[in-house]
Amino acid sequence: MTKIESLVFNPFQVNTFVLYDETGECVIIDPACYEPHEEAQLAGFIEQKQLKPVALLYTHAHIDHILGNNFAIRQFGLKPLTHQDSLAFITSAHQYGKTFGFEVDELIVPERFIEDGQEILFGNQRLKALHTPGHAAGSICYYHEKEGFVIAGDVLFSGSIGRTDLPTGDFDLLIRSIEEKLMSLPDQVKVYPGHGSATTIGQERNTNPFLNGGY
Repeated sequence: MTKIESLVFNPFQVNTFVLYDETGECVIIDPACYEPHEEAQLAGFIEQKQLKPVALLYTHAHIDHILGNNFAIRQFGLKPLTHQDSLAFITSAHQYGKTFGFEVDELIVPERFIEDGQEILFGNQRLKALHTPGHAAGSICYYHEKEGFVIAGDVLFSGSIGRTDLPTGDFDLLIRSIEEKLMSLPDQVKVYPGHGSATTIGQERNTNPFLNGGY
């Protein structure tokens, strides 16, 4: 069974997720740690649980979600995995970070990319990548069908959706991504967003003001 640890990092309060199971293998999703004490918190959790990181995944590559990219790569010997359409955000992170007050070194770029429908395996677990652009080019949600949860990044929140006023944002495309890729999932599927608290597909289907024609 998958255990999910959420660590909240940087001024944007990003949820960095560590997913692991009884084998000790884990994946890190959205390494958002920026300050040294945040890096120590991520490394300390993995050391405390005696975990072996085997994959570094992004839901998308907005600067607040990838601040710990180089740290995670060097600390755990991983290479980042994301959708190819996210690459422009990674290569421009040094300049883009200054817009939000972050001092960011040039980021180590992915050597491989994730495609829609691709499976990511770790331990005894299986995640399916769902390409969900609209908030940002290259956005991916990670769905665990057997255990009924999805790591949704900034695509869908409790009572809201991702903003679309940043580069590559597209409101109509985001709504289409949500309706086709997330609202097609069972009501009981738990949604872990990139910021804030968890929700469920059913809760958002029934009450989210941006869905059900409320936009």
